[in-house]
Amino acid sequence: IRHFCLSRGLGFVYNFHVMKLDIETKKIEASIDQTGIGWLIFNNPDRHNALSLEMWKGIGDAFEQFNDANDVRAVIMRGAGGKAFVSGADISEFDKERANALQRETYGEVAGRATHWLNKFEKPLIALVEGYCIGGGLATALSADIRFASPDSKFGIPAAKLGLGYEYEGLAKLARVVGPSRARDIMFSARFMEAEEALAMGLINFIVSRDKIQDSCVEYASLVAANAPLTVRAAKAALNAWERGGEEKEVVLVKELVDACFNSEDYKEGRRAFGAKEKPVFKNR
Repeated sequence: IRHFCLSRGLGFVYNFHVMKLDIETKKIEASIDQTGIGWLIFNNPDRHNALSLEMWKGIGDAFEQFNDANDVRAVIMRGAGGKAFVSGADISEFDKERANALQRETYGEVAGRATHWLNKFEKPLIALVEGYCIGGGLATALSADIRFASPDSKFGIPAAKLGLGYEYEGLAKLARVVGPSRARDIMFSARFMEAEEALAMGLINFIVSRDKIQDSCVEYASLVAANAPLTVRAAKAALNAWERGGEEKEVVLVKELVDACFNSEDYKEGRRAFGAKEKPVFKNR
């Protein structure tokens, strides 16, 4: 653990004692600060943070570590450089890594592991979007529970301009968030949307000016981190189960998580603090 400044050419400054996670690629930076907030930085600003194969692997590695870290209460992910959250897949790799169906399968295994963690991550996930958030970037942002965006952000999925096919899971998530009619518009037109339109359709939760968006995200994540982790986890699981159609195994899991809340030390602490008119200190057990 050491004092670490997240500026270092990434386009922002956030001073805290943090623990850096062991990620093989420098294009993904991950850390956990002293307040229990995890940070995931897409660090490929020269290509507007386009996702390369090594970055997909780094995302999977980072979220596996976030998931296993008991002190992580929420994670914020953002892009370096200020011009983009993620501008999609790194198309410069396609001739080498994704030129045919066989390569697509191999590529998909690495990206699929990262996508699995993004979609199955049990803790609150917040996306901080500045600039472009398109293609795979929008799909990545959609995996977040809460999305903040700067006023100049732009959103879209230009797959139809590239001849790419889009997987069922990604489009199902998009349709659940904005509705099937808007999802069709986004996919068929391949157009870009301004932040205000994205807010109106429910694609993002908040629009915050660039000079305040980082503080707003930290404040929100800190608010979440101060709450009972088991309760938040159970709530996220319930909402995810509903969003995916209420599959029986997921509903059963939600019941188990709710029972765990009522049997927890944190529930006792919450009742004690309420009676004493004090702020509760939850320990995730």
